[in-house]
Amino acid sequence: MPHLKKSLTVAGAALALTAPLVATGSPAYAAARDGACDGGEFCYYYNSNEAGSISDFTTSIGDYGTTQPSCYDFKGAGSGKGLCVKNNAASVWNRTSHTVRVYYNSNYGGAHQDFAAGAKGNLNSTLKNNNASHQILDGSGQTPRNDYDGNARGFAQNNCTAFAAWRIASRLGVPSFSNSWKTTWGNAGTWDDAARRVGVTVNKTPSVGAIAVNDVHKVGHVAYVNRVYSDGSFDVEEYNWNNPLAYGTRSHVHVSDAQADFQWMLHF
Repeated sequence: MPHLKKSLTVAGAALALTAPLVATGSPAYAAARDGACDGGEFCYYYNSNEAGSISDFTTSIGDYGTTQPSCYDFKGAGSGKGLCVKNNAASVWNRTSHTVRVYYNSNYGGAHQDFAAGAKGNLNSTLKNNNASHQILDGSGQTPRNDYDGNARGFAQNNCTAFAAWRIASRLGVPSFSNSWKTTWGNAGTWDDAARRVGVTVNKTPSVGAIAVNDVHKVGHVAYVNRVYSDGSFDVEEYNWNNPLAYGTRSHVHVSDAQADFQWMLHF
């Protein structure tokens, strides 16, 4: 299978595949990534029609990497074994219990194609050999809990920005994050601009672990996305929204221009 380079910017378009899964006996269940497509896993195939080497996953992955030995690679026997998964897959089998969305860009951006639970099929002409990330949807996510450490990190104590800064520092791989990290982050409504200045990915695609930004409500608001649904809505954890200067959660909010929703997603 030839390796095709990306040459065009492609507008996002979801194409759902809902082919039913036909049971052929008692299934195996997900273990370590071993090149076998077990129950509970989302699997890429190097060739069309579920042929060639397999790369199996149990979680969402925002960036597969592009070089060995650090990239996610095809592990199963057959054509393509040992090659990096990014921009090299032709078909999939979704053996999870959730919809899985394959994206053209890393960090869950660009054109995408959805595969329902149990579906198998070929990537469409946009995504074939142009797969850069995938996201497990339908309510998969993290259990909400108030783990805020009380360190304001240069923001107003017990405000949304202080809580979001804690989550960035503790869960998103930026332990030194603060109001002065690479730039001045300021009020919540300016976080999308600050993120662009320092090269953090900014788009309108919710994913677990993204920081949601509202830049239309007064001085703005930020929250941590902990669950995403197949209809595009998502759940958030936050401070100082429904509960003044305190922790709270909301379910099934959206990306929209509404005052109570969010306009941008930051992917650290």
